[in-house]
Amino acid sequence: MPPPDTMFCAQQIHIPPELPDILKNFTKAAIRTQPKDVLQWSVAYFNNLSKGETLPVKDRFEVYDAEQTSDTGLTPGLLKTLHKQLCSRKSVTMEELQTKWKGLCLPEDQLETLLSLGRFASDINWMDFFALGCSALGGTLMSSLSVACEILTEDEEGAAPRIPFDTFTQLYTYLAGLDGDVPREEINNFLENLQPQVERQEGMIKPLDFIHLEVPTPSSSTEVPTSTSRDE
Repeated sequence: MPPPDTMFCAQQIHIPPELPDILKNFTKAAIRTQPKDVLQWSVAYFNNLSKGETLPVKDRFEVYDAEQTSDTGLTPGLLKTLHKQLCSRKSVTMEELQTKWKGLCLPEDQLETLLSLGRFASDINWMDFFALGCSALGGTLMSSLSVACEILTEDEEGAAPRIPFDTFTQLYTYLAGLDGDVPREEINNFLENLQPQVERQEGMIKPLDFIHLEVPTPSSSTEVPTSTSRDE
């Protein structure tokens, strides 16, 4: 180690050529994501970056964050980011979910509530958990499915957010039957009523196709607390 009074000239300091781009991308990601705990989020960011994993970064800045800075819970943008990080497999471990959740600076009590409602074990079906996340944001069954369409759609921004009907069926069936109070026959009838419109759209469905339909409603015991979700 050189003495404290040792002087360095610019020629002696080596700056890795990739460093400016790394710091630039990191700064842009932090601005878009607006993490509640910058240090905690930074650890997750660089850990994922070093492993070549999907980064804990939102696609865009959410106005939601600017208007409700006191809210530290799940948002559509954060759920979408979580989905991108974990959707590559049908199931994820409890540890993986907890790590990604923490990396996005989300509250532990909200995660515990969702895990309890889903009665998940060590291995978690990702789309089932995703459905509960949408329920935390939407409140009602149809609003939750509308949120799912907005998050999962691959259509351009501004267009009606469509998703494959198979995906919709999986999410709807799980949420509608979560507590067992909705008869399977009613669930099937609702899905069958949507089939003609889905066929005209080549297997896709959008919120306008279902949002105003009369549907069976799970009992209030399965509703996810929305104290940390968007105001409708």
